[in-house]
Amino acid sequence: MGAVRKVAGYLGLGAVDQYDEAYDDDGQYEEEYMPATERAARRWRSSIESSRIVMVQPLKYNDAPLIGQYFREGQTVIMDVTGMPMPEATRMVDFAAGLAYGCEGRIERIADRVFLLAPAHVEIETT
Repeated sequence: MGAVRKVAGYLGLGAVDQYDEAYDDDGQYEEEYMPATERAARRWRSSIESSRIVMVQPLKYNDAPLIGQYFREGQTVIMDVTGMPMPEATRMVDFAAGLAYGCEGRIERIADRVFLLAPAHVEIETT
């Protein structure tokens, strides 16, 4: 519910519908008022998104924003820099390491010039 409507309701300047409290300023359901089926569907969609692994084979350093976008969305990224010249590949790995560190995730080398970027909520188990 918007701040102006809350103040108006508090001052008795207008009728405040009981259902207005269920919506935020963007007109979306507040989580606590959302029907249980919608809450479950949202959790299911977010778990599917987070269980997705994206494979990226950048060819130039300008592809870095794409990797950053996937990672910030909570997706695990496998980055294969074998197709890049060594100086650009080194730069890309430095970018990915900073991205992982800044977002509290992890970066692991899984093969020669292939790296796994895992968000904080993803557990990596090695044997």
